[in-house]
Amino acid sequence: MAIEPPDELIQLQRASDAAHEAVRDDPSDRAWAAWRDRAGEVQAAVTEYAKEIGEPRNKVEAAVKKKARYPEPVDEA
Repeated sequence: MAIEPPDELIQLQRASDAAHEAVRDDPSDRAWAAWRDRAGEVQAAVTEYAKEIGEPRNKVEAAVKKKARYPEPVDEA
């Protein structure tokens, strides 16, 4: 069964990814703290969702990252 993570998890992962990019541009303590906060939010949400659906946490995390980073193209038929 393919895991279809909810949009909330996708958005949290994208926010974490954006915070990570900000660290690359500005490696200040403030930027690092923001990234850690966003990453912690994602980890907690993924763990909770994995428990809810009864799937291994690592599989849920992989599905979230894939959807957040490589969205499916929109079919413009």
